[in-house]
Amino acid sequence: MPIMYFTEEHEAFRLSFRDFLNKEVVPHINKWEKTGKIERFIWKKIGDMGYFGLNYPEQYGGLALDIFYTVIFLEELQKVNSGGFAAALWAHAYLAMTHLNAEGSENIKHKYLTPSINGDKIGCLCITEPYGGSDVAGMKTTAVKKGDTYVINGSKTFITNGFYSDYLIVTAKTDTTTRTKGISIFILDRETKGISSTKLDKLGWRASDTAEIAFDNVVIPAENLLGEEGKGFTYLMSHFALERLVMGVNAHARAEYALNYAIQYMSERKAFGKTLDSFQALRHKVADMASEVEMCKEFNYSIANRMKQGQYIVKEASMSKLLSTQMADKVINECLQLLGGYGYMEDYPMARLLRDSRLGQIGGGTSEILREIIAKMIIDKKEYKPST
Repeated sequence: MPIMYFTEEHEAFRLSFRDFLNKEVVPHINKWEKTGKIERFIWKKIGDMGYFGLNYPEQYGGLALDIFYTVIFLEELQKVNSGGFAAALWAHAYLAMTHLNAEGSENIKHKYLTPSINGDKIGCLCITEPYGGSDVAGMKTTAVKKGDTYVINGSKTFITNGFYSDYLIVTAKTDTTTRTKGISIFILDRETKGISSTKLDKLGWRASDTAEIAFDNVVIPAENLLGEEGKGFTYLMSHFALERLVMGVNAHARAEYALNYAIQYMSERKAFGKTLDSFQALRHKVADMASEVEMCKEFNYSIANRMKQGQYIVKEASMSKLLSTQMADKVINECLQLLGGYGYMEDYPMARLLRDSRLGQIGGGTSEILREIIAKMIIDKKEYKPST
């Protein structure tokens, strides 16, 4: 581990978390992949161990640790070979909970953030809509204020934890006459009347629940507004950098896992009287892949370090997600090839890895959208600033 980023304490945490995952999670992964439901007991165990509260304030039950504990958390989750399990956890901890911590009132933090850290409540973030994915400002879901309540109507889709979560962080238009300035964010209890969810069948991430959610005249208290009315778009943009870095780290970690598995396989598999790792063509392919993984990993670590220092890294995080997710798909596909027919078998990890990895270039901003965002910053000199 690079000593410029990770300390002995970080290393001890990595080994401890890895041991926890191997003992408490890995034995259940195949069952959760088949059922599409992660059992609640593991959420509580993870919460009890403090893993959901790594970078959250101590006053709400968190540990207030630096971002490199989060990096380790994300990297080790990729080694259980279930992108769905990993996504369910980080969508809870770094999408839903991020908004609770940043925009929630003290009452909301005590009511939702503390039990989220403890593993007693599961959250989801609802942004994407059936007719508008990356065009966040074009959302159609509305929240109309009536007295001391808001009435929400509309729908969301492709929502991770959208079926089994206890609460929903929902974006909606409070002013339909404007695009970005009319968006607000709310928290809704799952059992609120008028909320219905439909579980979606996916190519990968099969352990996690992904849902389409409908809101039919859902009435919530006005105090369920997160932050200020009309500032939702700014809040979302300020947190997208973290989400993209999370997905970049996930990508380099799963690519590294795939590559290490392929190297081990090559050291044992023989053809024409010698192991596969003796063939120059295959050795050079491994060298190329290892170089790409290392480049992305080092870039991601440097971005995390800049975020730790308080820098706003939306450009770099967008680049991270764009390049790291492309790299991961490429490396995992090549690793599957190195396993030959066994790579295509479900008894080996590559088939699931390939399916799970593919979402990387879609979720959290497609590669096409990221290219345009980066182009605006590089060519048009557009500046994105954090919310104040």
